[in-house]
Amino acid sequence: MAILNFARRSEPTPADDRLDAFLKGYSIEVMPRTAEKVEDFRALLPQGTRVYIAHIDGTPIEDMVATAARLSAEGFDVMPHFPARIIRDAATLEDWINRYQGEAGITQGLILAGGVSEPVGDFHSSMQLLETGLFDRAGFKRLHVAGHPEGNRDIDPNGGDAMVLEALRWKQAFAGRTDAKMAMATQFAFEAQPIIAWANRLKSEGIDLPIHIGVAGPAKLQTLIKFAIACGVGPSLKVLQKRAMDVTKLVLPYEPTELLADLAQHKLENPDSLIEQAHIFPLGGIKTAAKWVTDNTGDAGRPAAASA
Repeated sequence: MAILNFARRSEPTPADDRLDAFLKGYSIEVMPRTAEKVEDFRALLPQGTRVYIAHIDGTPIEDMVATAARLSAEGFDVMPHFPARIIRDAATLEDWINRYQGEAGITQGLILAGGVSEPVGDFHSSMQLLETGLFDRAGFKRLHVAGHPEGNRDIDPNGGDAMVLEALRWKQAFAGRTDAKMAMATQFAFEAQPIIAWANRLKSEGIDLPIHIGVAGPAKLQTLIKFAIACGVGPSLKVLQKRAMDVTKLVLPYEPTELLADLAQHKLENPDSLIEQAHIFPLGGIKTAAKWVTDNTGDAGRPAAASA
């Protein structure tokens, strides 16, 4: 296939440098059905990029494992989702782990509750999956858990964060018991200051898990609002709603430049912040998101095939 040829930017500004530094080592998310539409990920992503594979209810485990094997073979650092509420029991979990390891060489996973309201079996939380000890026994080297900068009404129906904090304290304690490296990957949001305040609060509460901030990639405004409402995005949704009221911006695609620049500035001024890197949700398409990152980074953000 033709190698994508992304033009190199001219002289970078200081803001570009900050954004470039923050985007280095970014991760991105795909699903089996979206991955099928990409002929070669090496033409889109830097070699070694961590690629999460979202496991939506109804997706056969065979499709998940096949996608993981393909991405691993193409040279990427693959992290499949393990959603507790769609895993029937410990035997099913062990079977998934064995398939991922045996067929794709996977030794990491994002452990989360999942988006369905009613569990199909024994599990309803990520903590229950971790408590089985199956990931440790399988020698998983990295385990990520979900973070919620704007709260999670599934966990705290009253809109507070008491239960979310209790769960994070449990995960913090688990991090001390496991040999696997742990981090939080968060839901996407659209405003930097609430994210920064949340990260600072966690640190003050004794949580020290690194945070990989979820960021919505470039997309049509209507698409983003639809996903944001479906995913329970909180107060920062008003950023999109305000933009939608501006006729001059309504037809322009949203880009996360301002959000990421603010987070990059915070990280520059606070290098010990829990905020570690960006995790991209390609809501406007994997190719669109990958090209946007490439256009806003230096050589470390360029696709493997494009730099060959």
